[in-house]
Amino acid sequence: MYDYDLLVVGSANADLVIGVERRPAAGETVLGSDLAVHPGGKGANQAVAAARLGASTALLARVGDDGHGRLLLDSLRSAGVDTVGVLVGGAPTGVALITVDPSGDNSIVVSPGANGRLTPEDVRAAGSLFHASRVVSAQLEIPLETVVAVAASLSPDSRFVLNPSPPRPLPAVLLAACDPLIVNEHEAKVILGDSAIGDDPEDWARILLAKGPRSVVVTLGAEGALVASRDGVSRVASVKVDAVDTTGAGDAFTAALAYRLGTGASLEEAAAYAARVGAAAVTKEGAQVSFPTAEEVDAL
Repeated sequence: MYDYDLLVVGSANADLVIGVERRPAAGETVLGSDLAVHPGGKGANQAVAAARLGASTALLARVGDDGHGRLLLDSLRSAGVDTVGVLVGGAPTGVALITVDPSGDNSIVVSPGANGRLTPEDVRAAGSLFHASRVVSAQLEIPLETVVAVAASLSPDSRFVLNPSPPRPLPAVLLAACDPLIVNEHEAKVILGDSAIGDDPEDWARILLAKGPRSVVVTLGAEGALVASRDGVSRVASVKVDAVDTTGAGDAFTAALAYRLGTGASLEEAAAYAARVGAAAVTKEGAQVSFPTAEEVDAL
């Protein structure tokens, strides 16, 4: 028996968000809206998104002993996330500086802070969390060697989901553990590197799969997603909504997919559900505050 449907290992940030009419060019200053502060970070986002959907969720992360850290812990606990694995101290809480334009597109700069101090030793010390978790997900807003340690700490029957964001080349041992590797267009091209060919997402998915993951999901925004495994490549349709703010949508997608895989859904079924969750998330402003409940997803 597992205590957790999903263990998320990753970042926890305070999102500092400003709305702009357009993003500034180099050397240019533009005026924006009032500053809004939201709990965020890809790890915390995924944990909150899964918990909102009803998943029994835990987070392994590090925050600072400061106001932003307390904001994050309060948000996680109010969503129902078990914070036993959230370590406190060592550096200020990570911060993401986000600008959002009228179309809902965003640009983000991240100061890792305490996220950069989450170490392989922290992962190994949390072995009981890994053995109690059906699915483990991670991202790349924490050190790469820590993510490699996550893949090495999985219990024999656990499934590992990785969204390599922000993207960088990945070692073969990490790629081999992914089931699935979840990437958007930009992330796919960075990981493919010299292997990238053309503009056909089906080709990206096949080449990524050949690099070692057990399965691959390529998210395509309004065009839906692609799912690739040894059984072939299939397309998952998008859900049409009026986007307000895309911040956190990819995290909501990843969390929903990881959770549904743990319930026994096929990769295609999990990706279709995740597309609906991601669509619901972009209809509201912010990251964690925009994540839907299972009932809201069903009503979409």
